[in-house]
Amino acid sequence: MLGMKLHAATGSGASERHVAAEHQPRPIRVIAEIRQLLDEYAAWVRDKSILRDLGNETVEITTPYLDRHNDYLQLYVRRKDGGFLLTDGGETIEDLRSCGCDLETKKRRDLLAATLNGFGVQRDGDALVVKADAQNFPLRKHNLVQALLAVNDLFYLAVPVVTSLFLEDVTSWLGLNEIRYTPRVKFTGRSGYDHHFDFVVPASRRAPERLLRAISRPSRDNAEALAFAWIDIKEVRTPDSRFYAFLNDDERTPSQAIVDALRSYEVIPVLWSERQSIREELVA
Repeated sequence: MLGMKLHAATGSGASERHVAAEHQPRPIRVIAEIRQLLDEYAAWVRDKSILRDLGNETVEITTPYLDRHNDYLQLYVRRKDGGFLLTDGGETIEDLRSCGCDLETKKRRDLLAATLNGFGVQRDGDALVVKADAQNFPLRKHNLVQALLAVNDLFYLAVPVVTSLFLEDVTSWLGLNEIRYTPRVKFTGRSGYDHHFDFVVPASRRAPERLLRAISRPSRDNAEALAFAWIDIKEVRTPDSRFYAFLNDDERTPSQAIVDALRSYEVIPVLWSERQSIREELVA
């Protein structure tokens, strides 16, 4: 009888352990799976990185990460002051410049600095650099790679970001000068096409309705688009309505041909550097 009780107890314990194993919390299994995937990712980065001795204690690292040209990102590492100096050799900024993305205007310099600061990377001339020691080398190398990828993205963001920043500048200036406005207004023209305006300053007892557009990169094409928009909606607005085009001249001064073309279609061009000249017209 005692033997039967012992057998029953032993069988019960085995059964409970089996049930416990079947009911192992799923998060534990998921964590183990993700940890394995991370190990495989680290092995992939290591195995796909190519090292080349350039002499003078300098090593070129070709990483498995691609830039916007689908070329592999390359880093250069050399010993310095008992540690390591990692750099792109100036290739990233030189490439952006050669593709027409000028990073020397104040706003773009600020944007570049903010991007680099987020990764603890510094700019030395055109070179992007970071210092490391034996303990933090993997982290610093990772940060430099991520910074290079982010700076590469500035090429694609160049036009949208400048457009957004300039629109923010205009918005801020209107608010600072207590100019009343309605943002993002759409009007349908005589042709049936819709035309969007960044701001509309409503009519008052002293002034008519005023429509505003912020043009971050003035060109012949957008001057023609502005002229068409104004011609198309002019007849469906009040006869004394006015249309102002703020032209960004922070980076380069718009050509006189663009300014004259706008004026010929009764669009009032306003260089951003001369915005105060029309303040009273908009405050009224």
